[in-house]
Amino acid sequence: MKILVINLMHLGDLMLVTPALTTLRKNFPTAHLALLADKKLGDLVQLNKNLDDCILIDKKGIDDHLPSFVKFIFKIRAEKFDLVINLHRNERASALAAFSGAKKIVGYSKPGFALLFDKVLPNPSIARHIKHGFKIEYVPGSQHQVRSHFDVLQQACGVEKIFDNGLEMWISDETARAAEKIFRDNFGDKKVIAFNIGASWLTKRWLDSYFAECADILIERGYGIAFLGGTMDREIVSGCVQQMRHKDSDRLKIFTGEFSLAVLAGFLDNCVLFLTTDSGPMHVGVARNIPIVTMFGASPVPGFFPYDAKDILIRSPEPCHPCGQHTCPRAGDDNLACMKKIPVAVVMKYVFELLETYGQPAKKIPRVHGAYQCRVVDVT
Repeated sequence: MKILVINLMHLGDLMLVTPALTTLRKNFPTAHLALLADKKLGDLVQLNKNLDDCILIDKKGIDDHLPSFVKFIFKIRAEKFDLVINLHRNERASALAAFSGAKKIVGYSKPGFALLFDKVLPNPSIARHIKHGFKIEYVPGSQHQVRSHFDVLQQACGVEKIFDNGLEMWISDETARAAEKIFRDNFGDKKVIAFNIGASWLTKRWLDSYFAECADILIERGYGIAFLGGTMDREIVSGCVQQMRHKDSDRLKIFTGEFSLAVLAGFLDNCVLFLTTDSGPMHVGVARNIPIVTMFGASPVPGFFPYDAKDILIRSPEPCHPCGQHTCPRAGDDNLACMKKIPVAVVMKYVFELLETYGQPAKKIPRVHGAYQCRVVDVT
């Protein structure tokens, strides 16, 4: 039997598919299990021990043209999959699944392509927009994305037993050694807190000045600070660092835009805590077992909280939370009030609580399987 799982979305979305891969492997131990993902995210999944094959599509490159996309569809059809499971409801993934030629096609789908699916399921993790006359009501998702993927496997694929090992990511020994060398060369034996201050939405970003204040406090307590993130985050990280009192400290290092995803994972293994926005790197941190403190403003909590019980999510007190909007429509002092009203003192309270509870590199912390509901703190 040949099974293909499709998820072409962002970093975090792909990490949230990994528990489904574990469950498929356990239920179909002799099947040929393949994953179709975005080429730029290959580091996340190419060494996944549950996969026999990882098929990568260059979404923003060679495959981002109709003739190339059609050619890619024929490449998938040539594999003659028995079962295709689409785990994101966007047009490109829906089309690939619909025209895959598989004997059975299931999962999430856009309406037009759904006609070629054998079974289409709703995704209760994703927000809905319901029209009431001239008004549109935003209704956030009702369960975690991992659980929704399990629903697809049980209701459409004949899976009887769920094997939830949490989020998983494997890296090579060579990458782990390289990441540890970077860590040791920059920090020696210091305890280090990793910062990720970027996010795909402006409304997911805690204030740069707040991150700067947290970094200063931690440096004064003797911790090292490592700013992470992608190339798109360099400007905001630079702006944040310029606001720090200790921006010239030898305990502060900036790696923004410098790491591959695999090296990022290996580096987090050596850190003691991850202070992060709701972002893709947050979910990589979950997979690497590092204690996390995260702040949610516009983000809906039920669908996408960090999937680990030791993590702490601090939620906005604003009545418009969660709005699900990429930019804040409110003006003046109320603009981004959802983030402004999560104070540094509250965040640092929980940072120090996790440091006291764990306080050692993530790779030395025992992983607890089955405990995935993070702690949610409501700011009052």
